[in-house]
Amino acid sequence: MNDEQIGSSKQRNRTEEHLKLALIELIKEKGYHAVTIKDIVSHASYNRSTFYIHYRDKIDLAEDLLDSMLEGLEDSVGKPYVPGQKIYTVNLHAPSLSIVSYIYKYRNFFELINYTDTLPELHTRFPQAILKIYKEQFVFETINDIPVNMDYFKLYTAYGFYGLIQNWIKTGFKESQEVFIQEVINLSKTHIHSFEYKGSK
Repeated sequence: MNDEQIGSSKQRNRTEEHLKLALIELIKEKGYHAVTIKDIVSHASYNRSTFYIHYRDKIDLAEDLLDSMLEGLEDSVGKPYVPGQKIYTVNLHAPSLSIVSYIYKYRNFFELINYTDTLPELHTRFPQAILKIYKEQFVFETINDIPVNMDYFKLYTAYGFYGLIQNWIKTGFKESQEVFIQEVINLSKTHIHSFEYKGSK
């Protein structure tokens, strides 16, 4: 890739980021269904032809926004670990939960779960992404090696974690990241003895 292509790629990414940001802000202001392409380009200070270079329609933009944010969420989880690494919950500390830092960093986006007329499929795909992470990236050991149905265990643990995240977002991130992470770690110690990071696919 030459310098011109790199510059063009950066410009494309920057334009798409501006359009996504405009969509987020407009959903909070007037609800997803009321937002028009005219609103988006006006808010982002572009023209309609620029929009159509990047996206077919509002749905295309919304899908790209949701896909990119949830892919980022999945990628963020493994940052503190190496594949094959086994982690004991007694040794967990704040950097171990990089997923929480990711959600806080992109809180402008994740706050969209507070809205009823919001990004299509956000309320279902966000918890499903957490479950996918638990299913694909980790092998868990229960406290005292208690035998359980591991599919149920991951479902229970993933949706429990999502519930905590949802509450944290809905209360306007009232607790600091550090306090919230410590609460999650304390709860994890009640039922998870250790986990092995398998790596992302």
